[in-house]
Amino acid sequence: MNHELSITRDIPFADLGLCLYRCWTDPDLLPKWFCPAPWRVLHADLDPRPGGRFNTTMAGPDGEEVATEGAFLELVDGEKIVFSSAFREGWEPAPAAFAEGGLPFVAIITFEDLGDGTLRYTARARHWSAAAAERHAQLGFGPGWNTALDQLIAVSASNPDSPAPQRSGS
Repeated sequence: MNHELSITRDIPFADLGLCLYRCWTDPDLLPKWFCPAPWRVLHADLDPRPGGRFNTTMAGPDGEEVATEGAFLELVDGEKIVFSSAFREGWEPAPAAFAEGGLPFVAIITFEDLGDGTLRYTARARHWSAAAAERHAQLGFGPGWNTALDQLIAVSASNPDSPAPQRSGS
């Protein structure tokens, strides 16, 4: 049974993996890219360790706010991040994720160096049911997560510690 939505993109500079990873785990960087404009992150409270907080508050263009409590489940520096809205800090269940209007899922973000100067970025969202996956898709998973990835790449590339993108033919 597969209730997964995903995006995958090959990015032409493999060394960016650590920078992308840092943008996912740094509470000062996450708000700069995490949700597609015109939405924005008002607050990010992150404790990047298994069982640590992954809490965000997002604001929409019409003043609406969405606060989500979550937890990191697994982190492999520069390679993988797993978090979920189904748990809160300390592996506590997050009942709000399963309440009406909630959206429980597990996100698996991987950064794979393909060995040819290319980084494969994959973001998967696994859901408890087909209905939840369909709801996430209707909320704009594909376009939204792809736009957020564009923003993530821009923030990573503009970070002073980021490697310069490789140019073809050089």
